[in-house]
Amino acid sequence: MRQLNYQLKQLCQRNRDGSHATQRNRERILTLVANQLHTLGYRGMSATSLKPKHVDALVNHWRSAELSPGTLKNRMSALRWWAEKVHRENVIARDNAHYGIPDRQFVTGESRAVALEEASLGRVKDEHVRMSLELQKDFGLRREEAIKFQPAYADHVDHIVLKASWTKGGKARVVPIRNESQRATLDRTRALARNGSLIPADRSYRQQLRLYERHTANAGLSKLHGLRHAYAQRRYAEITGRVAPAAGGPAASALTAQQRAQDRAARRTISKELGHEREQVTSVYLGR
Repeated sequence: MRQLNYQLKQLCQRNRDGSHATQRNRERILTLVANQLHTLGYRGMSATSLKPKHVDALVNHWRSAELSPGTLKNRMSALRWWAEKVHRENVIARDNAHYGIPDRQFVTGESRAVALEEASLGRVKDEHVRMSLELQKDFGLRREEAIKFQPAYADHVDHIVLKASWTKGGKARVVPIRNESQRATLDRTRALARNGSLIPADRSYRQQLRLYERHTANAGLSKLHGLRHAYAQRRYAEITGRVAPAAGGPAASALTAQQRAQDRAARRTISKELGHEREQVTSVYLGR
């Protein structure tokens, strides 16, 4: 193994920032980066020899491949993490615009919400996978969060608490319990998982994830991230009394000043419940 590959792998293993998925993705990206730097002619590098010329070479290589803005931003995030860990933060510009990387396009022209029909759910043969799907629907959870969910830890009567180790970015969060449907889902989850998680004791997370993927595909279910979109749109309607723009409701430009203030407050609430830091991201789920 080349020196840079080895040192970046060791850096990832010593610094367990974020969820397991975040850690895996980061290590995968940095392995790719080390290989690409070698291909670009930068041989014999160590983790502490990162310089602006290396960043520029990588970005130019990626842009020539016409990668999406989201992919570019994810790779820049991994580079900044590397630079921070070796105290070389100043070799990378703080703003991606410096490298000509455009912002993600958050506003979409159509709703990506999907419904989880009882008939479709009934075709899922594994009861733990079915329960994870119900949590995704009722609480807007990400797939990993719903698989790792531990009801004995999470259920706090009027809200659930998600552990940092379950979430994207490794940030714990709270989601309110607002109705009887959610309460019934949690009660069924607790009866199934008892004091454990929705990963049976004889399986690992990776095994349960593969099972989830297989059973949902066999049941004809796809684009299940759309369950989060549906949750966000339901919450928007609850809070504002209006249908979200992505689902056919009025655009921000058609709202009164009072409605716009209400719209902003609703988006801040929904953003927190979904585990995002920026209100802007809600445009993906709600439109604008």
